[in-house]
Amino acid sequence: MSDSPLEEMEAHEHAEHAEHAAEDPLISQVTLTIAVMAVIAAIGGSLETTEGDKTIVAKNEAVLEQNKATDAWNEYEAKSLKKNLYTIAADQPGPKAAGYAAVAAKNAVDQTAIQKQAAAFEKARDAKSAEAEVHERRHGRLTIASTLLHMAIAIATLAIILRRRWPWFAALALTVGGLGLAAWAYL
Repeated sequence: MSDSPLEEMEAHEHAEHAEHAAEDPLISQVTLTIAVMAVIAAIGGSLETTEGDKTIVAKNEAVLEQNKATDAWNEYEAKSLKKNLYTIAADQPGPKAAGYAAVAAKNAVDQTAIQKQAAAFEKARDAKSAEAEVHERRHGRLTIASTLLHMAIAIATLAIILRRRWPWFAALALTVGGLGLAAWAYL
């Protein structure tokens, strides 16, 4: 079956457009730029996801450390009550008073160790909370950087459609801004 004259003209026209596009340096430059922007945006998106995950992990670890501290402080309070009860019992006359005083003293020693342990858990909690804040700040900056890079890709595409340089320059400026924000995330 032979092509109609109209189909032959359309095929010839497409071939001319393809040939013209291959000769247009703007299209080649913008296309290459878009490919680079896409790679940078993918890396930025990956870093953004990683920082979001690290934020969640650090916050969870901070909550676990707080739970350990709470448990330790509860144990401290229990030892305090026991110590006070045995102190009261030791103040009463009788043959078991010395034994009660010894138990009260042991509870006081235990309290000191538990207090140090609770403080260590609180210190670990504070460190994990600070770590989470760093990752959360990075995540926010990387989110904006990735958004700028995706906007740059869309605007660069306009340079091809309109066959104008200004959208390409605007896209390059957005890319520089996105890269700057991404770098700032880690400073």
